[in-house]
Amino acid sequence: MHIPDNYLSPATCGTLAIAMAPIWTVAVLKVKVQIKQHRETLPMLGIAAALAFLIMMFNLPIPGGTTAHAVGGTLLAVLIGPWAACLALTVTLLLQALLFGDGGILAFGANAFNMAFIMPFVGYACYRLGQKLHHEKIGLAIGAYLGINTAALVAGIELGLQPLLAHTASGAPLYCPYGLNIAVPAMLAAHLLVAGWVELVFTLLVYQFVQKVAPTNLYQTTPKTSQRPWLYLLGGMALLTPLGLLASNTAWGEWSPSELKHLLVQQHVGSTVPQGMAHGFHFQALFSDYAIAGLPVSVGYILSALTAILIFLLLIRGLQHDQSTFKN
Repeated sequence: MHIPDNYLSPATCGTLAIAMAPIWTVAVLKVKVQIKQHRETLPMLGIAAALAFLIMMFNLPIPGGTTAHAVGGTLLAVLIGPWAACLALTVTLLLQALLFGDGGILAFGANAFNMAFIMPFVGYACYRLGQKLHHEKIGLAIGAYLGINTAALVAGIELGLQPLLAHTASGAPLYCPYGLNIAVPAMLAAHLLVAGWVELVFTLLVYQFVQKVAPTNLYQTTPKTSQRPWLYLLGGMALLTPLGLLASNTAWGEWSPSELKHLLVQQHVGSTVPQGMAHGFHFQALFSDYAIAGLPVSVGYILSALTAILIFLLLIRGLQHDQSTFKN
């Protein structure tokens, strides 16, 4: 679901980035109030961001030869609130794009809109409805499944609109070459059939874990005394991340230009990639595809995961220090 650069037109990217600006502003203001009321929100932001990062490293094979992954959007919304989840997922997506080349730089606003806004808020709404009906676990399960599939639907619409919004005088697409009739079913199929169910199961499992480590403070934050189990969970997941390499194919809509060209030729759609994609913005991340030069792919995957955890925790530690200095 990480849309790369040059699949969306600059106008689409700009529009979605502008749409996210007020959402991020409200999120920051809401989370500031939440931190004042619950100090443990701040360290939980780092833990939540790291958790989402690791979840997204476990790629799943999809019938048809592509892959997909869970995200944890609803889970984070339930753990720390939807506004805090929005910020945590935003930071996760930003790190993925800048350091690991997972998701585009120009498409960052679009990816944040789908995974840091649509997903956690849809999932959280279902969860709250389940609470009111005294079936919170059912609400959580439905929220996890609907949240990721709604985000996939929106991503499919964004991609599928490109041939209509940006094309040459002759009608040739400049960016994503697949229309709504292909992009939407392709995105939904991967998530309705596989990723959505994995998202549901993982959300319920971690929910059970949280009930054990923080039974009296589940919905807001985790007490300091309960942070150690979270670190064990993150470390264990990091060591298991090479399992995500078992599904080695590329997710639908995330192909490199050379992969897309091969597909277009194979499908008798064309022999060249769209002009906007060929001559667009190309950013080379330091650890592209979570690989580290000179090391086996699996080792690079683990080190990338551990590096991300360390970055998130150090970032939060720095924010905590700044906050305490400001108070003094």
